[in-house]
Amino acid sequence: MDKRIAVLIDADNVSEKYLKYIFDEISNHGTPTYKRIYGDWTKPQLGSWKKQLLDNSITPIQQYSYTTGKNATDAALIIDAMDILYSGNIEGFCIVSSDSDFTKLASRLREAGMMVIGMGEKKTPKPFIASCEKFKYLEVLAGMDKPEETLETKTKESKKTAPAKMNGGGVPNIMSRRRLIQVIMNIVTEISDEDGWANLSEVGNILNKRYPDFDTRNYGHAKLTPLISSLNKLNISSRKTSNPNIKLKFIKIKQEKK
Repeated sequence: MDKRIAVLIDADNVSEKYLKYIFDEISNHGTPTYKRIYGDWTKPQLGSWKKQLLDNSITPIQQYSYTTGKNATDAALIIDAMDILYSGNIEGFCIVSSDSDFTKLASRLREAGMMVIGMGEKKTPKPFIASCEKFKYLEVLAGMDKPEETLETKTKESKKTAPAKMNGGGVPNIMSRRRLIQVIMNIVTEISDEDGWANLSEVGNILNKRYPDFDTRNYGHAKLTPLISSLNKLNISSRKTSNPNIKLKFIKIKQEKK
């Protein structure tokens, strides 16, 4: 049974152009039961949201800016999130914002046993990313609409032009490919058998737990196996199971030639 997810969107920090990608991604994790968006809808800059809200049946929550310099929208979203939590009608939350003000909320929801998915732009502060179980970059989700060849080309070009400590585009939040290789090799070393082989699925699970913003799409690949192959540092082996339709994949660090 699909998890019921409350989708709460901070209109002050997210563009309406990402809405399709937000709900496409949510469908991979469950069913959006609550769909609410928060903002001061008397402001003309939020007018572009109107058609999107109607087309996607999203409930706009009006929150006036009572005091200059204070974000009343954040407070309204947080209060609603806690009310929804105590209703007991859902199993997860998706908080869509690039604002670090929701860090404590995400932590509190996870303490209550909720799955928490964060979505925001690459400018999102690290504390909010770390407080979520999973975090998705909106620019990456939107980029998946482009042909795969374009994504591969962008990834190769980014390796040539980006500083070593950053991924393509010079964005500090996304782990560089060099760092990713080292992280994966460390995990393989930790969980491998006596022959050095580690279950690829287990490696992926640990990687996601340690780095909530890890997503193969950040590196131009739809799945983990082709990403691992592109790194050229690990051997991949398929093993048969009792079910002829299912094969398990294992990876092993390549031995450097002397």
